[in-house]
Amino acid sequence: MSCAETFTGYVFRSLGYGERLLPKGEITLCDQFVLIGSGLMWNVYFALLAVIFGFVFATLLAFIRVNGNLVLRAPVEVFVFIFRGSPLFIQFFFVYELFSQLPRVGVEIPLGFATITAETAWLTKAWLGATIVLFLNTSAYTAEIFTGALRAVPTGDIEAADAYGMSGYKKFRRIVWPTMLRLAWPSYSNEAIFLFHSTTLVYFSGFPAWKQKGDALYYANYFAEKTFNPFVAYPIVAFYFICVTLLIVAFFGFFSKKLNYHLATETRKKYRPLAMLGR
Repeated sequence: MSCAETFTGYVFRSLGYGERLLPKGEITLCDQFVLIGSGLMWNVYFALLAVIFGFVFATLLAFIRVNGNLVLRAPVEVFVFIFRGSPLFIQFFFVYELFSQLPRVGVEIPLGFATITAETAWLTKAWLGATIVLFLNTSAYTAEIFTGALRAVPTGDIEAADAYGMSGYKKFRRIVWPTMLRLAWPSYSNEAIFLFHSTTLVYFSGFPAWKQKGDALYYANYFAEKTFNPFVAYPIVAFYFICVTLLIVAFFGFFSKKLNYHLATETRKKYRPLAMLGR
């Protein structure tokens, strides 16, 4: 099979399209690049959904932590503490076991005239269950970042908005939220990079890959076992992740300039996400 035929047959294999069986005979470098790249689509999927929904949820959590009363703030503090204090690997296994028990217990929804039992088996699939875990984890970390940024918003900016007569929502949308993003952006970009890297843990978690629909590490492990040579497949995974990481850095760098365009050049903070790779 030529490289072009391999690409045509396996480029969407991780989504269930293309050749039914994985290569078993003479495995070429092209086979490994194409299939691992196909599996990378799942890693991008996990990270993209978790970041998008986690960003919105974390903004709400941070606002509650700074401005909410004790009744609202207490459960948010517990949520952030648990998901920041426990390993992500353990969270995967705990949530999978929890979701595995739901179909046995059943989720009953009373409608008054009747009671229906909701189907929950799909929660044990990686496409949803693993995404939920990553979403909750990044929400906790991002909420901590946004909380610090909210508390660092200059008091003078808020007082100027009050003097101008801005309403609470308008003040938040025009002053507080943009300033929070500007202050939190370097750290948040770092969180997005680490979240993308954390998607490799899905392979080791309890969430299974059905019908060979696995992520990049799933195919890398397959090739390492078949060729008895891990020094080809795993560096390919690293190469793909480095490429996507560079795209993430470029994306956040572009928006960092947008968030800081109104500042004087000498006061703008330099965007250096790769210089602070660590939580």
